[in-house]
This record gives sequence, C-alpha cells and structure tokens, in this order.
Amino acid sequence: MSAVGAVSSCSSLRSCVWLLKTGMQKMSSFGLHTAARCAAKDYYEVLVLGGGAGGISMSARMKRKVGAGNVAVVEPSKTHYYQPLWTLVGGGAKQLAASARPMGSVIPKGVEWIKSQVTALDPDKNCVWLENDTKVSYKYLIIALGIRLHYEKIKGLPEGFNHPKIGSNYSVQTVEKTWRALQDFKEGNAIFTFPNTPVKCAGAPQKIMYLSDAYLRKTGKRSKANIMFNTSLGAIFGVKKYADALLEVIKDRDLAVNYKCNLIEVRADKQEAVFENLDKPGVTEVLQYEMLHVTPPMGPPAVLVNSPVSDGSGWVDVDKETLQHKKYPNVFGIGDCTNLPTSKTAAAVAAQSGVLDKTISLVMKNELPVKKYDGYTSCPLVTGYNKVILAEFDYNAQPLETFPIDQSKERTTMYHMKADMMPLLYWNALLK
Repeated sequence: MSAVGAVSSCSSLRSCVWLLKTGMQKMSSFGLHTAARCAAKDYYEVLVLGGGAGGISMSARMKRKVGAGNVAVVEPSKTHYYQPLWTLVGGGAKQLAASARPMGSVIPKGVEWIKSQVTALDPDKNCVWLENDTKVSYKYLIIALGIRLHYEKIKGLPEGFNHPKIGSNYSVQTVEKTWRALQDFKEGNAIFTFPNTPVKCAGAPQKIMYLSDAYLRKTGKRSKANIMFNTSLGAIFGVKKYADALLEVIKDRDLAVNYKCNLIEVRADKQEAVFENLDKPGVTEVLQYEMLHVTPPMGPPAVLVNSPVSDGSGWVDVDKETLQHKKYPNVFGIGDCTNLPTSKTAAAVAAQSGVLDKTISLVMKNELPVKKYDGYTSCPLVTGYNKVILAEFDYNAQPLETFPIDQSKERTTMYHMKADMMPLLYWNALLK
C-alpha cells in the first residue's frame, strides 16, 4: 500500500512558498523514469523501500547526497496516488484521475526503480529479500512502506462493496462509490465510521460527513437524512482547540456523534451495519443505512509484522526525534509505517523528511544526529465545499500553527489551499 500512502496536506505550511520555488527550480533535473526491473544490481548505497510520499521524497534527497546510480526504490505499484484528494473525489468535488501519476514519472531520474515487492528484511546482514528470492544489499536502508488497509477484518467486506449505497475514500477501488452513494441518497441513515485501530489521516473519516451534509443541503435532501458519525474513539479530535470548533460545527448542522462505537460487520444486501459498543464488550447494535462510508481497520504492512526492525505491534521502531532505528544505526523509517506518536499524514512526512535528511547526513559522517522532529503534522479539516479548519499540531497535541489567525475557524482560503495549492506543492515540491 506504499504507493497510496500520501495523506492529508502536502507540507508544513510554514515552508509552502519555499517548497514551490525550490521544486520548480529543480524540476529540470527530474525527468520521466522508465526503468522497471527486478533488480539491476545486488547492492546500493541507499535502498528505499516504498514509493509513496516518504519513499519518493527521500530518494530525491539521497540522489543529491550519493548520486542517482547509488540509490534504488523498491515499489511494485505502477501508479502513485496523491490520496489527500480522495476526500474531495468522494464528495464529488474532484476527479479521481487528478490524484494519479505514473510511478515512473515521480521516481527521480537515474534512481533505480526495482519493480518488486519486499518479502523479508535482514538488517543484521544489511540486506532485504524480494520476490523470486532476489537479494539486495545496502549500506543504508530507508523504510517507507506506508500502512495496510484491512477491509477484510470487517465481516462482509470487501465483497460488500459490490452492492450500492456503500463506499470508502481510502481505496482507489471504492472512493468513487462514495460519490455514487451520496448522489443516490433518498432518505434514511447516512453513517460514517472510524475504526478501532491507528489510521492514516484521522480527520478524513469525518471530512466526508461534512461534505455529505453540504451536498444533501444543496440538493434539498437534508431533511430526509439522519447523519451520524460512529467512532471508536472517545473524542471527535485529539487536539482540544480543533475538537471544540468541530463540535460547534456538528451542533450547528445537527449531526449525531456516537463514541466508542466500532463497525464489525456489513450486511450490504440488507443495507445493515453492525456496531460493537467498546465500553460494553459483547453488546452490538444493528443500524439500517441508506448510505455508508467505511474507514477500514489499518495496520503495518505484512512484511513488517514480526520483522527485526519492528516493535511488538509491527511498526518500524525509530527514535521519535531523529527517525533513526533504535537498534540498527544504518536503518531509518519515515511516514505511516513507523511508530512515531503523531498523526499519519503527508504533512508529517514532509516535516519528517527534512529531519531525516539531516540525520542521515550526520550518520554518513559518523556523527550523532542533532536535528529533532517535534511531531509536526497537519490536517486540513474539510467542513464544506468551500470551508476548512486548518489543524496543525505537535507530539503533545498542542497547536503548532503557521498563520497569525485563528486556524480553528472555518475559512474559504484554507479550502483553496487544501484543494488547489497543496496538490501543486505535492507534485512539484515535496516529491522533488
């Protein structure tokens, strides 16, 4: 799933202008990369696992550090997606095609694209194993494998997506079904879910609820809809300032929120969703739906589970300030696959990439890393077709805002930043 690991906004907004300028200046040094093979060599100075936001941005940085021929990216997917756009695709505001680019076009020119899948990691021998028993060794390893979606952990899925009235903005196969379900809505319950696992872009499950509310109002169907957000969490958002603002939106728009409520089964043929009460084990509730948006349970990629580089839960075990592995000093992690205690977003990846670049530079010189990642992440909370609450915060769930305004207020300018400016910055700056 690494190719679709990009989430939320593009970058720390404090550096948006710099990123755009720098990205445009460097575009001339990046061209279409067409090489795609199992492994051209069996050794690289820097080996990057994953072709998502973290993997591509770090391969670009490493190319400048050690030379393109000494860097390889392992990624089986043919397409790279800017997934933050999928919230707007599911709400009918953007086209799916706008979120996609050929993988070869985003891999830095000259960097080797190993079009294969990692099957095992052996950090004690400085190598990884790929499909067809291919072994590739490295001097430095960057793990950017993203996060894995587990629709199958909900009974009745993924086969339930073959029925109408159900969609999910988290998968390229199901995001357009969300928009169809919204368009087909007549009357009844519109249910939006949040699972009992870590997720990428924790704001996305409720963003589509706000867009659906706006659409139903626009089409005159809102009075016939009972909109509810069934979340396994105990709060609407993890940062109080933004949670308070969201609760006001929820109150003003007459949306229902049910906490500690986890989706465990979908009976798509009957349009029924079954939820468990996390405060009362064994207690379940069956709800009829006219529209259902599913946020799937998520977890680390299978290759990381029980891997030497992972913690007990399967996430890459890195120092939260330097992103260097806690046991293997020549191994590093970035993005959704790590156990960094911050929200899993592309904004976090952008902030992490600068820190990791400095960390690796010092490690290559046999010096101790000094640059520290503060947990910065960003979540543009879309609350309508022209409204966004821009949440930015750190490891301590404290606001870490860019602009000299109250970012907890809904603003049209922030919507255009999310919908129009961020994709441009992503393709032309972060990935470069």
